[in-house]
Amino acid sequence: MPNIVKLLSEEKWKTTTDILIPILHSVKEDVANMIAPLMVRPITRWPFFAFLGGAMFCLLSSSTCHLLACHSERMAYIMLRVDYAGISALISTSFYPLVYYSFMCEPFFCNLYLGFITLLGIATVLVLLIPIFQTPEYRNLRTSLFFGMGFFGVAPIMHKLFLFWNRPEALHTTGYEILMGLFYGMGALIYATRIPERWMPGKFDIAGHSHQLFHVLVVAGAYTHYQAGLVYLRWRDLEGC
Repeated sequence: MPNIVKLLSEEKWKTTTDILIPILHSVKEDVANMIAPLMVRPITRWPFFAFLGGAMFCLLSSSTCHLLACHSERMAYIMLRVDYAGISALISTSFYPLVYYSFMCEPFFCNLYLGFITLLGIATVLVLLIPIFQTPEYRNLRTSLFFGMGFFGVAPIMHKLFLFWNRPEALHTTGYEILMGLFYGMGALIYATRIPERWMPGKFDIAGHSHQLFHVLVVAGAYTHYQAGLVYLRWRDLEGC
Protein backbone atom coordinates (compact mmCIF):
# COMPACT_ATOMS: atom_id res chain seq x y z
CA MET A 1 0.00 0.00 0.00
CA PRO A 2 2.72 2.55 0.81
CA ASN A 3 4.36 1.80 -2.51
CA ILE A 4 1.11 2.53 -4.36
CA VAL A 5 0.74 5.89 -2.53
CA LYS A 6 4.34 6.71 -3.31
CA LEU A 7 3.86 5.89 -6.99
CA LEU A 8 0.68 7.99 -7.15
CA SER A 9 2.46 10.91 -5.49
CA GLU A 10 5.38 10.71 -7.88
CA GLU A 11 3.02 10.52 -10.86
CA LYS A 12 1.07 13.54 -9.60
CA TRP A 13 4.27 15.53 -9.09
CA LYS A 14 5.50 14.60 -12.55
CA THR A 15 2.21 15.67 -14.12
CA THR A 16 2.23 18.97 -12.23
CA THR A 17 5.83 19.60 -13.25
CA ASP A 18 5.02 18.87 -16.89
CA ILE A 19 2.28 21.50 -16.74
CA LEU A 20 4.18 24.17 -14.80
CA ILE A 21 7.44 24.10 -16.75
CA PRO A 22 5.92 25.24 -20.08
CA ILE A 23 3.86 27.89 -18.27
CA LEU A 24 6.88 29.26 -16.41
CA HIS A 25 8.93 29.17 -19.60
CA SER A 26 6.23 31.11 -21.44
CA VAL A 27 5.99 33.71 -18.67
CA LYS A 28 9.76 34.07 -18.67
CA GLU A 29 9.76 34.72 -22.42
CA ASP A 30 6.96 37.28 -22.12
CA VAL A 31 8.78 39.17 -19.37
CA ALA A 32 12.00 39.07 -21.38
CA ASN A 33 10.21 40.45 -24.44
CA MET A 34 8.78 43.31 -22.40
CA ILE A 35 12.04 44.19 -20.68
CA ALA A 36 14.41 43.65 -23.61
CA PRO A 37 13.63 46.93 -25.41
CA LEU A 38 14.34 48.81 -22.19
CA MET A 39 17.67 47.05 -21.78
CA VAL A 40 18.89 47.82 -25.30
CA ARG A 41 21.55 50.48 -25.37
CA PRO A 42 20.15 53.56 -27.16
CA ILE A 43 21.83 54.46 -30.43
CA THR A 44 23.84 57.63 -30.87
CA ARG A 45 21.86 60.88 -30.90
CA TRP A 46 24.33 63.21 -32.61
CA PRO A 47 22.55 63.27 -36.03
CA PHE A 48 19.29 64.23 -34.32
CA PHE A 49 21.00 66.88 -32.19
CA ALA A 50 22.85 68.18 -35.26
CA PHE A 51 19.50 68.75 -36.94
CA LEU A 52 18.12 70.53 -33.87
CA GLY A 53 21.26 72.67 -33.72
CA GLY A 54 20.96 73.53 -37.42
CA ALA A 55 17.30 74.50 -37.00
CA MET A 56 18.03 76.70 -33.99
CA PHE A 57 21.02 78.31 -35.71
CA CYS A 58 18.87 79.07 -38.76
CA LEU A 59 16.14 80.77 -36.73
CA LEU A 60 18.64 82.60 -34.53
CA SER A 61 20.67 83.87 -37.49
CA SER A 62 17.50 85.02 -39.24
CA SER A 63 16.29 86.85 -36.13
CA THR A 64 19.70 88.49 -35.70
CA CYS A 65 19.73 89.52 -39.35
CA HIS A 66 16.33 91.20 -39.12
CA LEU A 67 17.33 92.90 -35.90
CA LEU A 68 20.73 94.30 -36.94
CA ALA A 69 20.61 94.63 -40.74
CA CYS A 70 19.20 98.14 -40.50
CA HIS A 71 22.23 99.32 -38.45
CA SER A 72 24.44 100.13 -41.44
CA GLU A 73 25.26 98.98 -44.95
CA ARG A 74 28.24 96.98 -43.73
CA MET A 75 26.19 95.32 -40.98
CA ALA A 76 23.48 94.44 -43.50
CA TYR A 77 26.16 92.87 -45.73
CA ILE A 78 27.40 90.71 -42.85
CA MET A 79 24.00 89.78 -41.49
CA LEU A 80 22.65 88.64 -44.85
CA ARG A 81 25.50 86.18 -45.15
CA VAL A 82 24.87 84.91 -41.64
CA ASP A 83 21.24 84.44 -42.66
CA TYR A 84 22.25 82.46 -45.78
CA ALA A 85 24.58 80.31 -43.68
CA GLY A 86 21.70 79.55 -41.30
CA ILE A 87 19.44 78.43 -44.14
CA SER A 88 22.19 76.21 -45.55
CA ALA A 89 22.83 74.73 -42.10
CA LEU A 90 19.15 73.88 -41.65
CA ILE A 91 18.86 72.19 -45.03
CA SER A 92 22.11 70.24 -44.63
CA THR A 93 21.49 69.03 -41.08
CA SER A 94 17.92 68.05 -41.96
CA PHE A 95 19.45 65.18 -43.92
CA TYR A 96 21.52 63.90 -41.02
CA PRO A 97 18.79 61.91 -39.17
CA LEU A 98 17.35 60.64 -42.46
CA VAL A 99 20.68 59.43 -43.82
CA TYR A 100 22.33 58.20 -40.63
CA TYR A 101 19.41 56.21 -39.20
CA SER A 102 18.32 54.83 -42.57
CA PHE A 103 21.81 53.65 -43.56
CA MET A 104 23.50 53.05 -40.22
CA CYS A 105 23.94 49.43 -41.28
CA GLU A 106 25.36 50.52 -44.66
CA PRO A 107 28.44 52.65 -43.78
CA PHE A 108 29.40 53.32 -47.39
CA PHE A 109 26.10 54.89 -48.38
CA CYS A 110 25.78 56.60 -45.00
CA ASN A 111 29.13 58.36 -45.38
CA LEU A 112 28.51 59.06 -49.07
CA TYR A 113 25.21 60.84 -48.53
CA LEU A 114 26.34 62.68 -45.39
CA GLY A 115 29.57 63.82 -47.03
CA PHE A 116 27.86 64.99 -50.20
CA ILE A 117 25.15 67.05 -48.49
CA THR A 118 27.72 68.57 -46.12
CA LEU A 119 29.98 69.61 -49.00
CA LEU A 120 26.97 70.92 -50.91
CA GLY A 121 25.97 73.08 -47.94
CA ILE A 122 29.49 74.47 -47.56
CA ALA A 123 29.72 75.18 -51.30
CA THR A 124 26.39 77.02 -51.20
CA VAL A 125 27.58 79.24 -48.35
CA LEU A 126 30.86 79.99 -50.16
CA VAL A 127 29.02 80.96 -53.35
CA LEU A 128 26.66 83.25 -51.44
CA LEU A 129 29.65 85.00 -49.83
CA ILE A 130 30.46 86.53 -53.23
CA PRO A 131 29.10 90.11 -53.09
CA ILE A 132 27.45 90.07 -56.50
CA PHE A 133 25.03 87.32 -55.45
CA GLN A 134 23.57 89.60 -52.79
CA THR A 135 21.91 91.85 -55.39
CA PRO A 136 18.19 91.51 -56.17
CA GLU A 137 19.00 90.29 -59.70
CA TYR A 138 20.27 87.03 -58.21
CA ARG A 139 17.31 86.43 -55.91
CA ASN A 140 16.14 83.49 -58.03
CA LEU A 141 19.66 82.03 -58.11
CA ARG A 142 19.84 82.07 -54.32
CA THR A 143 16.48 80.34 -54.16
CA SER A 144 17.60 77.78 -56.74
CA LEU A 145 20.70 76.90 -54.70
CA PHE A 146 18.60 76.19 -51.60
CA PHE A 147 16.01 74.33 -53.65
CA GLY A 148 18.77 72.20 -55.20
CA MET A 149 20.05 71.24 -51.76
CA GLY A 150 16.58 70.17 -50.74
CA PHE A 151 16.00 68.26 -53.97
CA PHE A 152 19.06 66.15 -53.21
CA GLY A 153 16.94 64.47 -50.52
CA VAL A 154 15.08 62.49 -53.19
CA ALA A 155 18.07 60.14 -53.60
CA PRO A 156 18.41 58.89 -49.99
CA ILE A 157 14.63 58.74 -49.54
CA MET A 158 14.16 56.55 -52.62
CA HIS A 159 17.10 54.42 -51.55
CA LYS A 160 15.59 54.03 -48.08
CA LEU A 161 12.25 52.94 -49.54
CA PHE A 162 14.02 50.41 -51.74
CA LEU A 163 15.77 48.85 -48.72
CA PHE A 164 12.87 49.01 -46.26
CA TRP A 165 9.76 48.95 -48.48
CA ASN A 166 8.04 46.55 -46.07
CA ARG A 167 8.78 48.49 -42.88
CA PRO A 168 6.08 50.81 -41.48
CA GLU A 169 8.74 53.09 -39.98
CA ALA A 170 10.20 53.75 -43.43
CA LEU A 171 6.79 54.66 -44.84
CA HIS A 172 5.93 56.75 -41.78
CA THR A 173 9.11 58.81 -41.93
CA THR A 174 8.80 59.22 -45.70
CA GLY A 175 5.36 60.74 -45.23
CA TYR A 176 6.82 63.29 -42.81
CA GLU A 177 9.69 64.02 -45.19
CA ILE A 178 7.37 64.61 -48.14
CA LEU A 179 5.34 67.01 -46.00
CA MET A 180 8.55 68.74 -44.91
CA GLY A 181 9.60 69.11 -48.55
CA LEU A 182 6.24 70.63 -49.43
CA PHE A 183 6.58 73.19 -46.63
CA TYR A 184 10.11 74.13 -47.65
CA GLY A 185 9.22 74.17 -51.35
CA MET A 186 6.20 76.40 -50.81
CA GLY A 187 8.32 78.71 -48.67
CA ALA A 188 11.00 78.98 -51.35
CA LEU A 189 8.39 79.59 -54.07
CA ILE A 190 6.65 82.31 -52.07
CA TYR A 191 10.01 83.91 -51.26
CA ALA A 192 11.12 83.95 -54.91
CA THR A 193 7.83 85.14 -56.40
CA ARG A 194 7.04 87.68 -53.62
CA ILE A 195 3.49 86.52 -53.21
CA PRO A 196 1.14 88.11 -52.15
CA GLU A 197 2.60 91.63 -52.11
CA ARG A 198 3.29 91.56 -55.84
CA TRP A 199 -0.47 91.36 -56.41
CA MET A 200 -1.38 94.17 -54.01
CA PRO A 201 1.61 96.45 -53.43
CA GLY A 202 1.55 98.23 -50.09
CA LYS A 203 -1.16 96.05 -48.55
CA PHE A 204 1.24 93.63 -46.84
CA ASP A 205 4.05 95.93 -45.77
CA ILE A 206 3.45 95.23 -42.06
CA ALA A 207 1.97 91.75 -41.94
CA GLY A 208 1.33 88.89 -44.34
CA HIS A 209 4.12 89.52 -46.85
CA SER A 210 6.15 86.78 -48.53
CA HIS A 211 9.12 86.86 -46.17
CA GLN A 212 6.92 86.31 -43.14
CA LEU A 213 5.08 83.45 -44.85
CA PHE A 214 8.45 81.99 -45.82
CA HIS A 215 9.55 81.88 -42.17
CA VAL A 216 6.27 80.34 -41.02
CA LEU A 217 6.63 77.56 -43.58
CA VAL A 218 10.27 76.98 -42.62
CA VAL A 219 9.27 76.49 -38.98
CA ALA A 220 6.46 74.13 -40.05
CA GLY A 221 8.92 72.11 -42.16
CA ALA A 222 11.45 71.91 -39.34
CA TYR A 223 8.81 70.73 -36.87
CA THR A 224 7.60 68.09 -39.33
CA HIS A 225 11.14 66.79 -39.70
CA TYR A 226 11.50 66.77 -35.92
CA GLN A 227 8.56 64.35 -35.76
CA ALA A 228 10.23 62.15 -38.37
CA GLY A 229 13.41 62.15 -36.27
CA LEU A 230 11.50 60.81 -33.27
CA VAL A 231 10.24 57.91 -35.37
CA TYR A 232 13.79 57.14 -36.50
CA LEU A 233 15.03 57.11 -32.90
CA ARG A 234 12.29 54.74 -31.68
CA TRP A 235 12.90 52.44 -34.63
CA ARG A 236 16.65 52.15 -34.20
CA ASP A 237 16.59 52.12 -30.38
CA LEU A 238 14.46 48.99 -30.46
CA GLU A 239 16.13 47.20 -33.36
CA GLY A 240 19.61 48.63 -33.63
CA CYS A 241 21.48 47.89 -36.81
